[in-house]
Amino acid sequence: MTFSDVATYTLESESEAFATLKRSVAVTIAGQHYTIKSDADEAYVQSLASLVDQKVREVQRGAKTAAPHAVAVLAALQIADELARSRQELTRERVRRADLRRRVRDKSRSIRALIDREVKA
Repeated sequence: MTFSDVATYTLESESEAFATLKRSVAVTIAGQHYTIKSDADEAYVQSLASLVDQKVREVQRGAKTAAPHAVAVLAALQIADELARSRQELTRERVRRADLRRRVRDKSRSIRALIDREVKA
């Protein structure tokens, strides 16, 4: 792909997959220009492109002789790994919070039962 080549892609959120796309956002990733059609905020689309560009360039620095498609796949794998790790951490945090809520509820019930016993005594 050359500097003048421009590809058009569609970026849709899961909940808005059937919504009308409102704008085209021009982004550059690893020196390639793309037009992303999205109803998302332009700054958000630019931030996503920046993250992808950063990962692609990071992989390029480590694998200087890799073909462009291989670099893209490796960058995608790194981003997918980060996403999977974030999801795992979120799940752990949700479990921790649920356990904490359960412990607070149990402790509150114990305190309430103790107070009820003392008031009746």
